[in-house]
Amino acid sequence: MERIPYGKYTKEFREEAVRLVVEGGLSTPEAGRRLSLAPSTLSNWVRAYKAGKLSEVGGKHKLLSDKEMEFYAWQKAA
Repeated sequence: MERIPYGKYTKEFREEAVRLVVEGGLSTPEAGRRLSLAPSTLSNWVRAYKAGKLSEVGGKHKLLSDKEMEFYAWQKAA
């Protein structure tokens, strides 16, 4: 399973991932598999959502540019 580098998830991605668990009825591990996301990360997001603090998660991490994502994928393939 190919994962995105540490802490590089958009706010929208986190919200949609949480929605799959909270409203979609998926288990955390199943939603994690579908999104190539560690279940523990998703559990943390769900916990933050229930506490009303999901928007604060990942606030200190910068998003990767398209070039950085390409380079990361290229490194993994090599």
